[in-house]
Amino acid sequence: MPERRQYLIEALPARDPEIGRWLWMIDDARRRTRRALDGLDERAVDWQKTAEGHSIGTLLYHIAAIEIDWLGTEVLESKLPSHVWDHFPYEVRDEQDQLMHVPGVSLADHWQRLDFTRALLMDTYQQMSLEDFRRARVLEAYDVTPEWVLHHLCQHEAEHRDEMIALREGAQKSLGLE
Repeated sequence: MPERRQYLIEALPARDPEIGRWLWMIDDARRRTRRALDGLDERAVDWQKTAEGHSIGTLLYHIAAIEIDWLGTEVLESKLPSHVWDHFPYEVRDEQDQLMHVPGVSLADHWQRLDFTRALLMDTYQQMSLEDFRRARVLEAYDVTPEWVLHHLCQHEAEHRDEMIALREGAQKSLGLE
């Protein structure tokens, strides 16, 4: 008989258990990304299907940059320490509004940046009250809550994870890494 599985959402440590459940969800999105890229050959990190296409490294950088931008701009209302941006030497997009290609960065360095960003996000949200979690931040073009930001970041990472899985498969075939 197969092992019985449980599919449960458990609250991670947070000031409010509701926020802790959301933190579990975003943590689960990252676990799935790590699992999708487990054992990835370094040669596949910068591989692109076309010269204009994305690479896994570019997408990992993009995921971290978007996460820190939403955290700093929307959630913390532009009160993120400026030194945080030192971890992001590239612009997110180029002059043609395409994701900036981020070559020559090891997978370990991408994970380190993602871990740094996630630690800041977790620390911020763990200290947040439920009232602040649901308080709309009023920006020039839109209103947004930290709750919605977590929803968006989970979706964003999941969408790019699928793209990275396809890139991994293409790199393995193209580079003979199977």
